[in-house]
Amino acid sequence: MELLAFGDTGWGDELFRATLMTIAVSITAMLIGFSFAAIFTPLKLSKFKFLNLIANIYTTVIRGVPELLVIYLFFFGGSGAIMFVASIFGYNEYIEINAFVTGSFAIGIISGAYSTEVFRGAIQSIDKGQFEAAKVLGFSKFKQFYKIVLPQMLRLAIPNLSNVWQITLKDTSLISVTGLVEIMRQSYIAAGFTRDPLFFYSFAAVLYLLLTFISMKLINKLEVKYSRGY
Repeated sequence: MELLAFGDTGWGDELFRATLMTIAVSITAMLIGFSFAAIFTPLKLSKFKFLNLIANIYTTVIRGVPELLVIYLFFFGGSGAIMFVASIFGYNEYIEINAFVTGSFAIGIISGAYSTEVFRGAIQSIDKGQFEAAKVLGFSKFKQFYKIVLPQMLRLAIPNLSNVWQITLKDTSLISVTGLVEIMRQSYIAAGFTRDPLFFYSFAAVLYLLLTFISMKLINKLEVKYSRGY
């Protein structure tokens, strides 16, 4: 256990900071994913075929392309795109995007594609008679969403969103390729320095399992809260 000691004698403090980084990236990516889902879910449910097409392209392409490729595209392609725009204005120096921003945004886009499908399915599962009743009662669109759609959508979506969260949490290991020091990257560094890869990669697996376990406990409480009365 000396390898996990805090301070100069072990890697405990480094792994602790890496775990916090993993949590930060995961939460940021989920929030970005919800933002994308808020945009594309209405498009998926729209009566206009062109809007449906845009949303379908987004969810199909992102879910069909490997997550690592998406990260590479944003990390390397994003820098290239920004440098191209900067060159138009006469700036020709190399520009590197922050690894945290790139990783969170890339994983957030992936999370958003899955969240979009989850929210779409949840909304379509709500009885259409409730929407008709809301119109008869004179509810505005906002009131329909806030009072009728949102509570039921959350109840139906939370079980599947727990799967999206686990995917997002595990996908953070892929951004180690950008140099961001999260659990996987720190385990790789520690394993290379100590020549003890089995120990550190096994400990990384324990950390991911612990984060997943705690997450599921919290999500189960949310599920119970939003399922009261059913």
